[in-house]
Amino acid sequence: MWLKPEEVLLKNALKLWVTEKSNDYFVLQRRRGYGEDSGGLTGLLVGTLDTVFDSTAKVAPFRILHQTPDSQVYWNIACGASLEEISQHWDWLQQNIIRTLSVFDSGDDITSFVQGKIKGLIAEEGTSACDEEDPERFREVVLRFERLFGLPQREKLVTYYSCSYWRGRVPNQGWIYLSTNFVCFYSYMLGNEVKLVFPWDEVSRLERTSNVLLAESIRVRVRGEDHFFSMFMRLQQTYLIMQQLADYAVVRFFDKETFHAEHPLSNPLHITQRALEKHARNQSFRSFFRLPQEENLCEVYESFLWVPFGHMNVLGKICVSENYLCFASQDGSQCHLIIPLWEVRVFAEVFSVELPDRSTRALTMCMRGKRALRFSEVRDFERLAATIRRKCGSAGSPQHSFMSQLHGMIWDANQSSFGDSLTVWLRVCLCEDEEGVMVGQSQAVSTEALMNVFHPHNAENLDPKMLKERMKEQSWQIHFAEYGRGTGMFCTKKTRDLIVRGVPETLRGELWMLFSGAVHDMTSNPGYYGRLLEDCMGSSSLACDEIERDLHRSLPEHPAFQSDTGISALRRVLTAYAHRNPKIGYCQAMNILTSVLLLYAKEEEAFWLLVAVCERMLPDYFNRRIIGALVDQAVFEELIREHLTQLTEHMTDLSFFSSVSLSWFLTLFISVLPIESAVNVVDCFFYDGIKAILQLGLAVLDYNMDNLLCCHDDAEAVTILNRFFDNVTNKDSPLPATVQQASATANDKSIQKVDISDLIKEAYELRVVAQDVKCSAAQLDELYMLFKRQHFVSCYWSVCSPVLLNHDPSLPYLDQYQLDQSQFSSLFNLLQPWTTDTHVRSLTRSAFHILDENGDGLVNFKELICGLDILYNRSFTEKLKFLFKLHLQSESTEDGVIRKCPEKGRAKVDLQEYLKQWQEDLQRREENIKDLPRINQVQFIGLTKTLYGVFHGDEEEESLYRAVARVTSLLLRMEEVGRKLQESSLQKTTPSTPASSQSTAQQPEISPTSPISADTPAENTCEPPFSQQETAPSHSDITPNSTSRPSTPTSSPAGTSSPALDTPTDTPTSPSACRDGDWSFSFEQVLASLLNEPPVVRFFERAVDADALIAQAHKNQLKDKH
Repeated sequence: MWLKPEEVLLKNALKLWVTEKSNDYFVLQRRRGYGEDSGGLTGLLVGTLDTVFDSTAKVAPFRILHQTPDSQVYWNIACGASLEEISQHWDWLQQNIIRTLSVFDSGDDITSFVQGKIKGLIAEEGTSACDEEDPERFREVVLRFERLFGLPQREKLVTYYSCSYWRGRVPNQGWIYLSTNFVCFYSYMLGNEVKLVFPWDEVSRLERTSNVLLAESIRVRVRGEDHFFSMFMRLQQTYLIMQQLADYAVVRFFDKETFHAEHPLSNPLHITQRALEKHARNQSFRSFFRLPQEENLCEVYESFLWVPFGHMNVLGKICVSENYLCFASQDGSQCHLIIPLWEVRVFAEVFSVELPDRSTRALTMCMRGKRALRFSEVRDFERLAATIRRKCGSAGSPQHSFMSQLHGMIWDANQSSFGDSLTVWLRVCLCEDEEGVMVGQSQAVSTEALMNVFHPHNAENLDPKMLKERMKEQSWQIHFAEYGRGTGMFCTKKTRDLIVRGVPETLRGELWMLFSGAVHDMTSNPGYYGRLLEDCMGSSSLACDEIERDLHRSLPEHPAFQSDTGISALRRVLTAYAHRNPKIGYCQAMNILTSVLLLYAKEEEAFWLLVAVCERMLPDYFNRRIIGALVDQAVFEELIREHLTQLTEHMTDLSFFSSVSLSWFLTLFISVLPIESAVNVVDCFFYDGIKAILQLGLAVLDYNMDNLLCCHDDAEAVTILNRFFDNVTNKDSPLPATVQQASATANDKSIQKVDISDLIKEAYELRVVAQDVKCSAAQLDELYMLFKRQHFVSCYWSVCSPVLLNHDPSLPYLDQYQLDQSQFSSLFNLLQPWTTDTHVRSLTRSAFHILDENGDGLVNFKELICGLDILYNRSFTEKLKFLFKLHLQSESTEDGVIRKCPEKGRAKVDLQEYLKQWQEDLQRREENIKDLPRINQVQFIGLTKTLYGVFHGDEEEESLYRAVARVTSLLLRMEEVGRKLQESSLQKTTPSTPASSQSTAQQPEISPTSPISADTPAENTCEPPFSQQETAPSHSDITPNSTSRPSTPTSSPAGTSSPALDTPTDTPTSPSACRDGDWSFSFEQVLASLLNEPPVVRFFERAVDADALIAQAHKNQLKDKH
């Protein structure tokens, strides 16, 4: 804990303190008698003194002193009960204070600054946890706030923090005060007073920054001037609250008419730090899971969820609201699902939530449809079980509540006359029939998607496009069977992959409802749309007049909106929404969006989809000021500056792109793309939100980069983009020609066509390469230059290069340039972070086969980056798994042979072969460490040799060698024990029946420890990963006492002759060498053993200087022989 600075004249008085760390300004000390020397005579003496002379309170065993180089006086500023606690304080001083002190000229100024900073931290620690629990202290701060800044009395102070404000290069220690309308700062130090008052609505930029002088700071730009605040004890918390207050002020400024009536923080008296944090937490919760606005986050639990499709437990958080239980994995991308609490089944009035298992803290829930979910290692699991039971008892299904109300009405009617009863029954039926379909009271409501009416699905159509459509449907049915269907479906990376490939026409409406969250709104409000239509029937307003004017401008080419059926449905949906939300009413572009929704969704579903888009997914888009669209336009400009630097340098004013792309955002590209292509964009939007539109916009500009750079004015750029959109097609669309919006140049073969699926894939690949790896944008640019240069240099030296012959310019940009095995080996050896002198060629060959995911004999840029990212930035487990897989690869007999994939060739491909391969790609499972084959003895020896080569030359080389030797010895002993137990069990069960012997004889001979199994790839054979001339170490050479590098083996680990190790060095080891007598290890065994060796973990967790490797590769790339 931080202490009020007290003077210490002798820092090592009576030799009672030992210095652990020190620098020019601070000293971290440990009191004798604690830690390593606690058992010595001095330690016992100090412990006795502490007990006898300080009986009321023990002296803290750790402390931090402040000193200046020109003074003998020390100041005690912090103490701690453990090394971990005091180290946190030390790290904070290192990151936030040390570099700042160098700007002061005298030691007195340094000491005064440190004392003021520590006192501020102490005051903040006392107020941050209990501002509202200690009203007296907070009231004093409010009075000081009012006295210092002279603001109106109605101004509400939200919170305050200790920090430093930088004026030039000198920090001013003081306090920052955050109120509802102003951000203020006050400092008085050494006679220098600093007072700042900025209105929130004048803040044009608010962001976290860092530089050489400041570790981390908050930059506030007001009227074009930057102000920096640093040295916060809780910087992230401060930044989030400042961000919320700035957003709050901007929303109130632009929307004065309805803000005070609707916003949950409309009353300034209710704006507190706790209220802001709660509001932000609820908003983030609803946005992530796409839940109705009425849902609030009530409870959060950390737990594991058993996912049947992965056959493993996934760590994540359970979020409970009023009517839903949601789960999201720790990284938010592996899987998440939503469980309506009314879907939890009820058996004999006992809710199917099993009693918690106290041993594993597990909880099992049974759902409708015979599904069960099991949560384990739940913190406070008994409370969660009670919460679920309580909420399941109070939150019944909305449909069930509606039917209960219906039965009550009928029973009441039975008490009166039969005619009254019939009237009541008819009124209810006019709102909803037995299938839940709205029919209205005086006007029919469409109960079918317009596409089903005007283009019904023909099951007998067997043309290639319909076959591809059926394949998509089959893929989704497989996904439903594995991941679930409806609201309880697991959403994973595979779900996104299916979305990117395109959604089948028959499932589009259902999936739009699910991914947008509209299904939750509709389920929670049964009969709402019918009642809304009755209320707005016959009403007249400005919105109704605007709707009538735009009805016939909505997809006029489509047959559905050339008839009264489609026009009437569009009128009803738009009028109902204008009546529901008078704040928006009707805005242009809503008609275009709604018309597409009606094509694939029923009328009521289209209404709720429109609600989800306007109120949740694109807030503030459809109003007079279109504030939301303008904000996203600014974000789009920033993304262009960051990712398309060439375009930024060419275009002096990026506002041109904002004006051009406004229709892209308002209509989700529907107004610029043909309808058969635009619906694929809408698919991605409902799954990923506005991010899908942003990244597609970047892909469009990137695709037209060369043409845009040649433009001389804005009109020419607009012409280029319009021509591009006219030539975007959807080759897989099953819609007939009468429905598709073909362009005037559709039959012109001289104009290059762009398929929407390729464009979307390229947009997602740009995002995948930038986000799925931890390399910076600058590093990716440099690596791509190296990759591209390697491709061209190799092609230069060989005119008939297979890579050049297989180059396909129709592929997405990141897939066009590829490397074969020899080119990859040269580049990979330049960029890998470790120097392995042994079997380098075999390792790079194995790395090539691992990264060549589609097996075509070529590696593209994305595949290379994924491999380098593992070596540069990933965890110890990921790096070890990569090395493990390198030694599972065998010597391929087809090395260097390019096997081009069917869909990437230029020739005409067989449709059935294409669909078969497409289906195999979809069914490819994500890799799990349990799915890795076992590594046999020769492969394991190769792995140890690789580790020895990687560690060579390191400063901890000797300890690393010892660690590997200990792990090897431990694993071999474990294997020997397991083998003896297996042999003893086999001897006990030797007598067997003839039938069993016969059945056993019919089975192929496979060792229980053999690395080859049914699910092991054919190439994972027992062939060694190193060259024939290299020899492998034996058990006798890898003992715990060994500190030297391994030598040539002479015997097997078990003490008997081993077939693999007795093989002559000039004879290649064959797969048949893997017999029952051989030993093998799983990856989990190797990982668990190495995790117990701190030197190995430290080595692999050490940061890699990727920039230095890239710079060195630039120098040496052209020196390499091709």
